[in-house]
Amino acid sequence: MRVMRQGRIVTKMCAMAALAVALSSPARAQVKPGDVIKKDNAAKVQTLLSPGNYILVQRGMEMNIVPAEKLEWPPPYTAATEKYHAQVVLAPDGSLHNFVAGLPFPLLDPNDPQMATKIMWNFSYRPLYSDDADLRFPEVASYNASGGAPLSFFTVGHFSFYNNIGRIEVPPIPTDPDAARSGVRYRFGFYPFLEPSLLRGFGMVRYRHTDPKIEDNTWVFNPQNRRLRRESPEVLTDAIGMLPGFSAGGGGGGAMGGGMSSGGGASLASSIDPDSYFGFAAKVEDYTYKYLGDKNMLAVVNAKTSPETGCPSDQNHTVCPENWEMRHLYVVEADAKPGSNFTIPKRILYFDSEGWFITASDQYDRTGKLWKTLVAFNTYRDRPVPDARIAVYPYKRMFQLALVDYDLTNSNSSTVYMPGPTAPDRECWYIDMGVVENSFFTPQALSNAGH
Repeated sequence: MRVMRQGRIVTKMCAMAALAVALSSPARAQVKPGDVIKKDNAAKVQTLLSPGNYILVQRGMEMNIVPAEKLEWPPPYTAATEKYHAQVVLAPDGSLHNFVAGLPFPLLDPNDPQMATKIMWNFSYRPLYSDDADLRFPEVASYNASGGAPLSFFTVGHFSFYNNIGRIEVPPIPTDPDAARSGVRYRFGFYPFLEPSLLRGFGMVRYRHTDPKIEDNTWVFNPQNRRLRRESPEVLTDAIGMLPGFSAGGGGGGAMGGGMSSGGGASLASSIDPDSYFGFAAKVEDYTYKYLGDKNMLAVVNAKTSPETGCPSDQNHTVCPENWEMRHLYVVEADAKPGSNFTIPKRILYFDSEGWFITASDQYDRTGKLWKTLVAFNTYRDRPVPDARIAVYPYKRMFQLALVDYDLTNSNSSTVYMPGPTAPDRECWYIDMGVVENSFFTPQALSNAGH
């Protein structure tokens, strides 16, 4: 049995008129493999990109159009989906029940009122990784409106995850006993900062719980005052440099940008926020969702360059030229639930219907204005870099090579490079190989690494 999406999803009413028009119209053959898209012919892709991503092309991001390639899931993930998906239940409140491993909802019905929430859970348990992942030495470059040299550049030792639930390759399978003891679904670590030297030792650990009523637990460590600080979930939509723990005190970030003050006088600007990693890293239950339809659109799924490089035609604000291909995408609007105080209260998310990763995200401020846009650069092969010798897999899988966060109001941007162009470990992505354990993700381990 092959578990795949059934039927073509019909378009529904969208909240935004411009997006509704684009989604309700069939994608015309405006581009073909071999085309090169630049500023002067950007109009050819206007209906094939998110509104925010289209502005990036208008401002200089170049695109090479290539033939589309079918994505296959890792075989263990396919087997787990076939074994467990029939028992998964989505409660009326949107919480997930009876999930074990694989894709929760491989069969989707456009008439299902919970269609959008099911898409979100599919993304949350996507086949990018299932057991653990350790991205070593990601590098983040941030630019102001003039581009050119980075306004700030920082390197982090690890960007790592450990799943207690949904495990399919590395024992314990399919559930780590820690899930019952701790109530933690997965742990995430982003530490230690390695450069610049004045920021060395900063870092963050975040826990996602199985109980939907429990908010994420997040700790930030500042080595300059040796302080380990708990963070409110609502500040995680602020740019990382604006988190109070990173600024040695003070308040959270504002709605129009971010920076990092290290207490030692160093300044690091960054537009990306922790809730936007991989396009969306917030807690699923903190938002309500609207299914806006499906459409054939352009996305980067078979990126050719690793490590990625800055785009010369837009002063390094994005990554280009890269390979873009037509993909079948689901479009979902995510709105923060009433009573929340998120800096980014609304996002329009674009999901690849085969790989279940986010290809683009448009973000709106508290006034409802389009504020930022994210574009993800993914690839599909058996290794993250062509010359890998350790991070080599017996089948093709998905890797994210870069994520661009672009502020449309002031033209500031941040690019997360995975791997970084100067990273000492170029293989970077170690997925479902058992290279990290739960012990790596404790507040004490975070503090120890920062000293």
